[in-house]
Amino acid sequence: MQQFQWYPGHMTKARRAMQEDIKLVDMVIELVDARVPQASRNPDINTLSQGKSRVIVLNKADLADDRQNKAWAAYYQNQGYHVVMLDARMRSSVKKVQEIIAQAGKAKMERDRRRGILNRPVRAMVAGIPNVGKSTFINTIAGKAAAKTGNKPGVTRGNQWIKLNKSVELLDTPGILWPKFEDQTVGLRLALIGSIRDDIMNITELACQLILFMQEAYPGVLEARYELESAACSNLGEAACILEKIAEFRHCLAKGGAFDMDKAAALLMDDFRSGRLGKITLEIPESEQA
Repeated sequence: MQQFQWYPGHMTKARRAMQEDIKLVDMVIELVDARVPQASRNPDINTLSQGKSRVIVLNKADLADDRQNKAWAAYYQNQGYHVVMLDARMRSSVKKVQEIIAQAGKAKMERDRRRGILNRPVRAMVAGIPNVGKSTFINTIAGKAAAKTGNKPGVTRGNQWIKLNKSVELLDTPGILWPKFEDQTVGLRLALIGSIRDDIMNITELACQLILFMQEAYPGVLEARYELESAACSNLGEAACILEKIAEFRHCLAKGGAFDMDKAAALLMDDFRSGRLGKITLEIPESEQA
């Protein structure tokens, strides 16, 4: 299995900046990808956020399995986090976020009131790994293009304050990954959702890993999408045979008439990431595991 590592130099700088900026805020709003809510959390953020009020945003919840969304929300709430599920592109997210910030900032507001400090805004840092949708989240919540967005990991540069309203200010931070994935399964899941750049990955192997997972956790989905005969799949070799059938169905041909496996792999990955395969979650909470 390919090794998953990606820690550009600017991320070391981003971590140091975050370490300084965390002192300026009352709350940390951590965005995670609802399809991989644990794998898309950076342990550095947890370490740096000690003593702060915490919110977890299960973003891209529209792409994830509804049952697992609820299971993950309960899992994090049981750990003391304030949790909200949303699709950051939707304006309906604004009310949800304002409500969760109000809940999470209640203790801070109460402390301020007792000290005679009135109308000091809650300052919240928005954090998360690349490609979980932080910039889209901030743009939607702020109601304008306040943060630069892109569909490639690591587009946001530098930190910026955004005044949400008279009672909330948000600090945007660049996405940071941690230097080493101790568990390569974490790296695989991040690669599957696109948090590690495709151009440094073996896209065909990645697609085969997705096929392996889909056939075990969501049987029948690939067959329905690509008009395949039912096929058991327990190893990468069998997954490659299924990918070849997908290449045939999608007419992915290279010169000489051979199947273009890379093209088929890219199409499959795009179908998964865009939700065309349906609502899929790649990991379940420990409490749900058999």
